[in-house]
Amino acid sequence: MADLISLEEAEKLDVEHVHDLYRTYINKSQVRLMTSFGFGRELVDHAEGAYVHTRDGRSILDFTGGVGVLNHGHNHPRIIAARRRFQEQRRMEVHKTYFSPYLAALGHNLAAVLPGDLSRSFLPNSGAEAVEGAVKLAYKYHDGKRRTILRADCSFHGKLLGSGGLTGSAQNNFAFPTIPGIRTFEYGDIASVRKVIEESRGERGRSDVYALLIEPFSASTIRWCSEEFLRELRELCTAEDIVLIFDEIYTGWGKTGSMFYFTRYEGLVPDVVTTSKSFGGGKSSVSAYVAREPVFRKAYDNMADAMMQSTSTTYYGFGEETATAIEAVAVAVEDDYPARARALEAVLRPGLERLREKYPQLISEVRGAGALFGVFLSGGPKVLDLIGKLPAGDLAKDPLIRTKIVTAAVIHTLYRKHDVYTYNTLNGRSPLVVSPPLVAEPQDAERFLEALDATLGEGMNRLLARFVRERVSSW
Repeated sequence: MADLISLEEAEKLDVEHVHDLYRTYINKSQVRLMTSFGFGRELVDHAEGAYVHTRDGRSILDFTGGVGVLNHGHNHPRIIAARRRFQEQRRMEVHKTYFSPYLAALGHNLAAVLPGDLSRSFLPNSGAEAVEGAVKLAYKYHDGKRRTILRADCSFHGKLLGSGGLTGSAQNNFAFPTIPGIRTFEYGDIASVRKVIEESRGERGRSDVYALLIEPFSASTIRWCSEEFLRELRELCTAEDIVLIFDEIYTGWGKTGSMFYFTRYEGLVPDVVTTSKSFGGGKSSVSAYVAREPVFRKAYDNMADAMMQSTSTTYYGFGEETATAIEAVAVAVEDDYPARARALEAVLRPGLERLREKYPQLISEVRGAGALFGVFLSGGPKVLDLIGKLPAGDLAKDPLIRTKIVTAAVIHTLYRKHDVYTYNTLNGRSPLVVSPPLVAEPQDAERFLEALDATLGEGMNRLLARFVRERVSSW
């Protein structure tokens, strides 16, 4: 009989044993990477709201927001209750040949929240799958007669073969095969979009572009499109019959101060919108793309193609996940998550600007919206310039390595000395991301600002020395 670790035994594993199992069965480099940032040296006992509680008694303020997953915070009581209700009533989980009341209700609720005729939903498991499903829809809408798809230069849409090819960010450091016909435009630059569209015309002057995919707010770079750009994009795609897809996987459900970033602009409606992350309430791995009625009907609403879309995932109709998403949407609407994000912004924006003015040599810029801000750090001793002189193939290849080390040192001290959990992106200019869950209170934002002030007040030399010392010791 196989020597299995039981659930009860897994819950009793100490951190050293967990590290050993990761090194043997998961990824040795992952242990080295995480522990070098100060994380992963203790195990979590439980988590609630905006706080993580470790086995050794630390209460850590989680300002990562689960990288977009935890708008509802950890273990929201209504989310837990919805899942418990499903389980206790022994509802059926997965079956493709029974209609699901949960899937039906969730489709209705998505249409009720979204503007215009965004009313036809498909629900796979992850954000990357939602993106790929939206792209397939657009390709099918044009019956395969158009072969070009446009994406922004700073885009992040996932890491599958298709969505990875549609990701234009610096995180794409290995050339996997992907879908054909991908062309790139400059984010926020309508002239760049027009140029690529013109270059993609066929011999008879007809457009070959079947879809344009964009994040109205780029969470990985903390950049966003202007209202003027988005409206011009909508007009251009309408004129050229290009399917316009908005990726709101991170920014949906109130994160930036409106239910979706694009919904702050009256009358602006894409052809398809994708959502995931906090859509599952922090407990469910579920995503969706929601399409306008005429786009969906032309692509899939016929007897020959209905099964091509509706049951093309193993877990289609997955009950507990869709039941969870119903409750997650209800919480976001009833508790007015956009207003909660704006309340956090009212503390974070002036507080971060004060720190920028106080530490101009360390903070070059602060920008963001709602409960999603980027703090762009700079500075550090001149010894960091030596990194650029390392032999080719080492860290010198990364033009942002100095910024990443400085930011990592700040993240490290926030976590080790102040029990505040943050992260930085690997895209764009690699900012320190301030992304509290929307259940966080203004006093949590004040605590974060005090911790960041105390951290920066130590000076970058001391922060870097501590970071390097602990990083070396972890190896």
